[in-house]
This record gives sequence, structure tokens and C-alpha cells, in this order.
Amino acid sequence: MCLFCKIINKEIPSEIILEDDNFIAFHDINPKAPVHILAIPKIHVESFNDVSSDTMAGMTTFMQNVAKEMDIEKSGYRIITNIGDNGGQEVKHLHFHILGGAKLRWEHLSDSNPKSFL
Repeated sequence: MCLFCKIINKEIPSEIILEDDNFIAFHDINPKAPVHILAIPKIHVESFNDVSSDTMAGMTTFMQNVAKEMDIEKSGYRIITNIGDNGGQEVKHLHFHILGGAKLRWEHLSDSNPKSFL
């Protein structure tokens, strides 16, 4: 069973922000912004490549509700999902990082030369 499935089953403690029958959101243990929440489906889906459109439709509304709950829906926020090893996915369970609470930067890519990745 993966780490996030254990959180869903309450086998591992987490600071839950919002939960319904299909999704759960909790604080990231290594925050990259003043607000850094992970939102995940309760069914095990390995990555964005495997998610159904029905699950994503529900996930969209759920993440909007998380932004409201964290009071960042008006000030702005970023949603990120990592897919596969090259995309930086560390836990093989679909999850979305919801970051906000400050003016977010994108410095690591703002002046990158794409050829440096080749």
C-alpha cells in the first residue's frame, strides 16, 4: 500500500484540511510556500496519465473548495502535479500541490536555456 493510501486509511497521521467521500487534502510535510496543500483522490490512481475524466471533474471542484478553505482563491495560487520520474513524481499516487499565500516565483525556469537539459 502506498504512502497516500495509508494517509487515506488513517494509518499515518496528517493535518487534514478538507475531506469528502472521494478526495482528501492535507498539509505537505515539506512546504514550499506559506500554503502548501496536497489534494488526492481516495481511489488509488498512479498518476495523471491514468486518471479518468470523471475523477478529474470531481477533483477540480474539490481543489477549488480547498483554495476557498485556505482563503487563497482571490489572492491566487498554483496547482502542480508531477508525472513520472522525469516529472519529479516521488509518490506513485496522483496528487496535486496547491501552493499560495505569497507571490510565487518560477525562477528555476524563468531564465533556463532549454538546451541545457539536453
